[in-house]
Amino acid sequence: MHSPMFSLEVFPPKRTSPVGTIYDTLDGLQGLDPDFISVTYGTGKSSDRTLTARIAHTVSEYGIPSVAHLTAQYLNKDDVDQALDMFEQAKVSGVLALRGDRIDGAEPAGVFEHASDLAAYIRQQRPGMKIYGACYPEKHPQAATLEEDIDNLKKKVDAGVTHLISQLFYDNEDFLRFLDKARAAGVDAPIEAGIMPVMNAKSVLNMSSKCQSKIPEKLSIMLDKWGSDKALLKEAGIAYASEQICDLVARGVDGVHLYTMNHPCVSRRIWSNVKPFFV
Repeated sequence: MHSPMFSLEVFPPKRTSPVGTIYDTLDGLQGLDPDFISVTYGTGKSSDRTLTARIAHTVSEYGIPSVAHLTAQYLNKDDVDQALDMFEQAKVSGVLALRGDRIDGAEPAGVFEHASDLAAYIRQQRPGMKIYGACYPEKHPQAATLEEDIDNLKKKVDAGVTHLISQLFYDNEDFLRFLDKARAAGVDAPIEAGIMPVMNAKSVLNMSSKCQSKIPEKLSIMLDKWGSDKALLKEAGIAYASEQICDLVARGVDGVHLYTMNHPCVSRRIWSNVKPFFV
């Protein structure tokens, strides 16, 4: 176990890609020795649960603890029971309980309206299973204020979440401000800082808009300067993420969760830069 913690996120291959491409990703991540790898989850279809379980099992076969994402909105209790059975068979070390994004034209099941509802149900059905949760340093887009969002986060922890992973952010001061407020509100679970390397200007702007995460001036200048040159932007993005992580570790964060976007070469470069700061 690293101190602070160091973990990764991967996602199942796109439906148009062979499932076996996940082996390329995991092979490329060998040597990073993360404390766990989380595996994302789709919109709520049965096939998504199966694929997440398969990838999580594959991660476990590499000797790395796996955490399976599970989104709540479009699931009923039978769906969740089925997912938990599959995840247990896949030998996951925990489940990341999420509400999930709204899907245009799809009607939520109305059973688990919030991630805290899903966390409470998992805690009831699987008392021994570790439950992870998400948090939002710049507040959830649908929360009126950061304070309101942290009140909801406390409910999530009270429902059974014992480990938190943050949404991406590009300004460490936003994360540190959130961390102080969360601790003051009694949120005592470990909180990992979610870092997403900048590799594509359009993706950064889209993600920033979707998550309502601000782009600080120095990142904006970087995007203006190298946004049209993918190779140079990738190099700048590796440097930016590495600097973020070094600063966060120096300030004593509980851990760092690196969103790999299934680009192991970028993750390896970042890990090479920051590895000395993780014991």
